[in-house]
Amino acid sequence: MKDFIIKGCFLDSESPEKLRIVEAGYLPVVGGVCRGIFPVIPEQFQPLPVTDCGDKLILPGMSDLHVHAPQFAFRGLGMDMELLDWLNSYTFPEEAKYSDPAYAEKAYAGFVDSLVHSTTTRAAIFATVHPAATLGLMAQLEQSGLRSYVGKVNMDRNCPDTVREPDAKTAVRETERWICDAGSRFHHTKPILTPRFIPTCSDALMAGLKDLQRKYSLPVQSHLSENFGEIAWVRELSPASGCYGEAYQRFGLFGGDHPCIMAHCVHSTDRELELIRQNGVFIAHSPESNMNLASGVAPVSRYLELGLNVGLATDVAGGSSLSLLRAMMHAIQASKLRWRLLDDSIRPLSLEQAFYLATVGGGAFFGKVGRFAEGYDFDAVVLDDSSLFHPQPLDPRSRLERAVYLADDRHIAAKYVAGKKIF
Repeated sequence: MKDFIIKGCFLDSESPEKLRIVEAGYLPVVGGVCRGIFPVIPEQFQPLPVTDCGDKLILPGMSDLHVHAPQFAFRGLGMDMELLDWLNSYTFPEEAKYSDPAYAEKAYAGFVDSLVHSTTTRAAIFATVHPAATLGLMAQLEQSGLRSYVGKVNMDRNCPDTVREPDAKTAVRETERWICDAGSRFHHTKPILTPRFIPTCSDALMAGLKDLQRKYSLPVQSHLSENFGEIAWVRELSPASGCYGEAYQRFGLFGGDHPCIMAHCVHSTDRELELIRQNGVFIAHSPESNMNLASGVAPVSRYLELGLNVGLATDVAGGSSLSLLRAMMHAIQASKLRWRLLDDSIRPLSLEQAFYLATVGGGAFFGKVGRFAEGYDFDAVVLDDSSLFHPQPLDPRSRLERAVYLADDRHIAAKYVAGKKIF
């Protein structure tokens, strides 16, 4: 990997409430890592080549904490349904097709290509129950240059036979084989344990996944408190649990010693939020999906005030787009409606907070990612907003705000992951 200096207008987060803006700055990248931003090139870095981005905006790469790769093919369909009906009508029939390796390869190629050309540099991804197709997805992601966690989904109850694993013992055995295969083949695409959610995972399966976590020290991802019907179902299936989160906690699959992402958390109770805080669980806020499937609007400002780990997610195909710029827009818009119509004690998200969620908030799951501070991986998106017409010059914050609402993949001029230029 070659070291270099990149010059331009940098924007990143000092905190959830404050942007840092450095115009005409120089950022040395050494070993794929940021060495600070300077008004002039420090002497020790002067031999390095300089890439001048001119007046373009240089943003941290964004992290998508929750996205379903096999659902990319049918995004935009079934948006008049709620979660459980939508899963049965669209999701499970589509995911059954991934038993065919040829279909999986073709469908995943479209997903990976779109992800590469988005603002996303890192992602936590659901695949399907099929080990071969999941390894194929991981191979494509490894070639892309992106960094990701990918999960072979686990389900052994309450789902169609076409996507149900035969029993818990078989599911755990196949998952362990997949973990070993993935670990030997990939460096930047890592396995993550993925029980779909409590309703489709028996107690025996959850216990088996915990055994795998102990053995291989893996993170976990799943869904939590997304929809009223789902929450009621979990209450029936796990009556001894005081909240949905405790249904994971009783198996040791709710953070603590191992990183954990829980998507949605729209209707988390105070008891559940305290459990999330104690265990350092990451919340994957999925605003468009929550609106499309009529799940609700999570009080994300409150979660930030409580000091919880919160990132942003597209949740395709509940969400219609892989764009985290659009996800930022939806997060702001949804929070305003919640504030106006439901609870005016919880303030709507600001641009600064939404930007923080997309960069630092989600990036923290992957390590020192999401800002241009010393020692952070150089993940970056160079945004050319020159075609977004305005009759007078705008300051960088205003340009960022317009990009959130108006820019798309065509405005991405370059993209870097851990110092490597993707395009």
